[in-house]
Amino acid sequence: MKIVVSGGNGRFANVLKRSVNSKNYYFPSKSQMNILKIKSLEKYLKLKKPKYFIHSAALSRPMNIHDKKISKSIDINIVGTCNVVKVCEKLNIKLIYFSTGYVYPGIKGNYSEEDSVNPINKYATSKLGGECAVRMYDNSLILRIIMCEKPFVHKSAFYDIKTNFIFQEDVAKMIPRLLNKKGIINIGGKSQSVYNFAKKYNNKIKKISGKKIFPPNPSMNLTKLKKILN
Repeated sequence: MKIVVSGGNGRFANVLKRSVNSKNYYFPSKSQMNILKIKSLEKYLKLKKPKYFIHSAALSRPMNIHDKKISKSIDINIVGTCNVVKVCEKLNIKLIYFSTGYVYPGIKGNYSEEDSVNPINKYATSKLGGECAVRMYDNSLILRIIMCEKPFVHKSAFYDIKTNFIFQEDVAKMIPRLLNKKGIINIGGKSQSVYNFAKKYNNKIKKISGKKIFPPNPSMNLTKLKKILN
């Protein structure tokens, strides 16, 4: 069973490398497999013949890059994902796509996979654009994730924004149990303020307000995930 992971030198891919059997996983660099070039993508996947493709390559931070460099955001998060879908469909490869919980409106919280989406910023809009392509392909799984590095890298955290932050290491451990699922699954940790999450690991972290940046409650319902893992 072979698994190819896009964004092979990215933050999550580096975490995944440390937690899985590297004999089954391939983490190509951009020079080895460029998602913006269909021929490059197809050539690499024909060579490796994977059963699964984990699409974690994305443009994410800083968030304002999606306002300042719209074309780059569209190319990587939407066009690149469309290319991945096309090639996976052609070669009959199962696709696991990393989206974000920020595709939900962020007002009421406790969003389930069946709730309507309304992205809270342009980053989330770009990821939803990718989702639209992935949902055209039946042999796929969309993971709506809100994750971060360990330890928490920021010096301040929002006390008035409730979410489901989870460390990348914990997501990596879940991956083998999710590979054969389809549809959409919310992935996250306990629903709590970003500050309450962060202060467990850094008691010197500063409280700040996030109301001007994020809606108050983009937290997700994790019932579906818990049923799979239990």
